[in-house]
Amino acid sequence: MNNPGPRKKQRVGSSSRLSSYAADADHQKPPSETDPSGDPRASLLRSVPYGFNDPLTTDVVLHLLHLVDPLLPSTSLPDPLDPHLSALASPAEDPLPFSSSSSSGASSAADKVKVFLHSSVLHRSKYFSALLSDRWKGSETRAEGDDRHFLMTLQVSSSRSVESYLTVLQLFYSDDFSTTIVSAGVALSLLPVALELLFDDCIKACLRFLEAVPWTEEEEKAVLNLLPLLPKEDSQELAARLVPTRVDSSEDMLHGLILAAVHSLPNIATVKAFVAKLLRDHSSRDSVGRVLQSAFMTSLRSVKESLEEYSSPNVRGDHEEIEALQRLNLHTAVVNARHLLWLVERMIELRVADSAVKEWSEQQTFSADLQRAFRDDAWKNIAPGLPALILRCTCRMANAVAAGSILVDRQVRMRLVKDWLPVLLVCREHVSPIPSSQKSLYQELEEKFLQIISTLPMSESQELLQQCLSFSTRNVDECPHLVSAFNTWFRRARRGSLDQLHGN
Repeated sequence: MNNPGPRKKQRVGSSSRLSSYAADADHQKPPSETDPSGDPRASLLRSVPYGFNDPLTTDVVLHLLHLVDPLLPSTSLPDPLDPHLSALASPAEDPLPFSSSSSSGASSAADKVKVFLHSSVLHRSKYFSALLSDRWKGSETRAEGDDRHFLMTLQVSSSRSVESYLTVLQLFYSDDFSTTIVSAGVALSLLPVALELLFDDCIKACLRFLEAVPWTEEEEKAVLNLLPLLPKEDSQELAARLVPTRVDSSEDMLHGLILAAVHSLPNIATVKAFVAKLLRDHSSRDSVGRVLQSAFMTSLRSVKESLEEYSSPNVRGDHEEIEALQRLNLHTAVVNARHLLWLVERMIELRVADSAVKEWSEQQTFSADLQRAFRDDAWKNIAPGLPALILRCTCRMANAVAAGSILVDRQVRMRLVKDWLPVLLVCREHVSPIPSSQKSLYQELEEKFLQIISTLPMSESQELLQQCLSFSTRNVDECPHLVSAFNTWFRRARRGSLDQLHGN
């Protein structure tokens, strides 16, 4: 029996604010039981007595009008909370729960699903609450032969699924969302619908689930697309996970990884290799350069301070105490020299070593401390590997300069050789015999210094070449690089002046 009552206008509801968000958030449909008919909507539309989709006890009929032709743009309908919203015509009543109709002569189709709902439940949504409020009382349009049900139509974008809408409508009848929102994909398919319908309980449940679980890369893109649509206070947890709070957070992370690789972890070689890969793959070479330069300066400062303390101990005490302190200083120098070598190699590999080479060429005091330390035989028992570490750092930089992979000014090239050639000469004299594993290192550094000298003006190269005579202490046949360097200098010396070359 139909009870007469005040008649209300039928509204066609949709929110244009979410029309741009589509496939990213709806890429996974909510779970549902499989219906024997093969249509997943059949189980979603199953009638619950005195509950969802019960035609006998409900007072609202909602038509979900789904545009199934992707070429047909969805219509952006007015916000239902807009007081100036005017009445829109109601579509004809469809006797089936869902059906498809197409407009003749047009390549478009509309998939329409009918759902029976209770107005008392729909008031959980601010959207439906507005449509059902007193402001819409007036000349009501009802279904033909049914004056008991208030009729509404909700247009569904072609990029979303009707199943998502049906699932959200079912959740109006529940306070337990955990059995439905079981994955990030489900939450992302329901959240845009809940936002459109202003269903706060569902929005909060989706956000709470998304905040607590990991995402795939595609899911993360979908969350990122949703952030602008969420109220700021509701999206803070997600935003904190997706957006850095500081502009230099990436550099902070890289710096922390470098420190962990060279200082903290036990399997240093494996960790260093992993961090080196992260540095190579990082998108910003400038950021990597700044981080490596900072770490380089820190390690260099530690080596310098340790050598300075070793060469000029500023402590009072007995001989054993001073010797223990010097051992500690040399050990600290060796540890940090290893870190320094790894950093230099990474900087050269990534072609960000320009500042490091310039800094290395300005170490006259450090070079003097090293020469004093290596003339003292005490280091041989305490830190036998220190000379090789220092020479390897120098050799890596000299090699990069000589090869042209690092371009520096003439003054930098000259100082690089002038300050570090004496260290090489002291090592040749006091590291005797030179370990067979290091002979190639000494010869390579000699060759690179000679190549750099060949790039300098003849007056500067003349002074530096004279300091390289000790390279010939081996058999003459074993130092062709030195012979070639002097031959090059004399060949240039035999040429006339610049005016003569120009024919003046």
